[in-house]
Amino acid sequence: MPAKRTIAQQTSKPSKSAKIPPSLQSARGVKTWKEAADWLKLRGIEDVECITPDIAGVPRGKMMPSSKFTSNTSLALPSAIYRHTISGDYPEETGDFRYDSRDSDIKLVPDLSTLSIVPWETDPTAQVICDIAGSKGENVPYTPRNVLKHVVELYRLKGWKPVVAPEIEFYLVAKNDDPDYPLHPPKGRSGRSIQGGQAYSIAGVNEFDELIDDIYHFSEKQGLEIDTLIHEEGPAQLEINLRHGDPIELADQVFLFKRTIREAALKHGIYATFMAKPMQSQAGSAMHIHQSVVEINTGRNLFSNADGSASKEFFHFIGGMQTFIPRALSMMAPYVNSYRRLTPDMSAPVNNAWGYDNRTTAFRVPDSEPAARRVENRLPSSDANPYLALAASLGCGYLGLTREIEPSAPSDDTVNDKTIDLPRGLLEAVAALEAEPAFHEVFSAEFIAIYGGLKRGEFETFMQVISPWEREYLLLNV
Repeated sequence: MPAKRTIAQQTSKPSKSAKIPPSLQSARGVKTWKEAADWLKLRGIEDVECITPDIAGVPRGKMMPSSKFTSNTSLALPSAIYRHTISGDYPEETGDFRYDSRDSDIKLVPDLSTLSIVPWETDPTAQVICDIAGSKGENVPYTPRNVLKHVVELYRLKGWKPVVAPEIEFYLVAKNDDPDYPLHPPKGRSGRSIQGGQAYSIAGVNEFDELIDDIYHFSEKQGLEIDTLIHEEGPAQLEINLRHGDPIELADQVFLFKRTIREAALKHGIYATFMAKPMQSQAGSAMHIHQSVVEINTGRNLFSNADGSASKEFFHFIGGMQTFIPRALSMMAPYVNSYRRLTPDMSAPVNNAWGYDNRTTAFRVPDSEPAARRVENRLPSSDANPYLALAASLGCGYLGLTREIEPSAPSDDTVNDKTIDLPRGLLEAVAALEAEPAFHEVFSAEFIAIYGGLKRGEFETFMQVISPWEREYLLLNV
């Protein structure tokens, strides 16, 4: 058996001894098309995947030879890719949702700062995340990366820069080719299926050592940095924490991490799932978002005064989240399954309360130094499109800052076993999103119209499926 390669041996980073310019040594990103051509040639890249997230966060795009990628080729997609549901259906026109009568082209515009290799491909392959523009270069406001960029731009115009740190939970599950059967945990290195109650268990992580090694190796080769990895509460439920940074860069990382983790799991003959609630009676999977805001000119944390106390902006940000996030919940809980996670007496909050180091609240303020004062949004589920979840959370905080909304008093006791303060289902959440006029400013009317129509279409598709509960309790009793 060959010796196991070290991380250094597996990395795509070229040797410095080859006198390679520093701009080409990075595993991730270049600045110019000339650098892109040299970067690809240096690594012997044959194909380039030009990808972009659709409304669900699924990678869409085109693959082409690397020579064509660097030859100023125009890349176009039909605009209809932003008007189909997670099941691939095209829903009926409802509300303000309408189809483009021409189904005109939109353009993929590569963001060269995201260029990296695809480490699980057998042939030398690279990938690049693309923005979307109209056929004449005009802005397309309804695409997820553009929605988030618009929210970040609103902050910039105020002299602010948001900083975020996502935490993504997911389950490893045994392969299941029949959706009628429940999921169950895979077997680890012990040969036994891992059980629940393994929160922060090192032994639980060690059950999947080789898979986790692949996740780390794949991530390093793409220039993605994991801060920590832990075992969560559910059986074979893991959590990856990312270092804080720019919202667009972090959304890109989550987008790529999801793909990376799925590919690493498939290599080991199991699935990785980001469903919010994949297994009955087990904890759901969240995408917690830590957020702060700094002044662009000074770097000062806007949430802290000079004496270290909490600023009025800190409270206004929380007030905005309390007021508006229940109305934007469908962007953070986008599917029928998402609301199975948001139930009382489980680990997820069912409120819009906030508190200091209180994990039963929707908005938790962790203990920290004044320079690191931040707010953790615990409502988003891991099935959410990261661009839209970040846009929703930051957009609601922005409305609180600009409208100087005061929050409620902080909650000191357990609040996730009380009255549910959030929309209880997808249709209710979508109706709340469409009814809020302030969201036209932060997310655009076009996005709200498309998103609402797609979510209604997905709900109607769900309603066509008869569940085991209905067969169990209604078949012979009604």
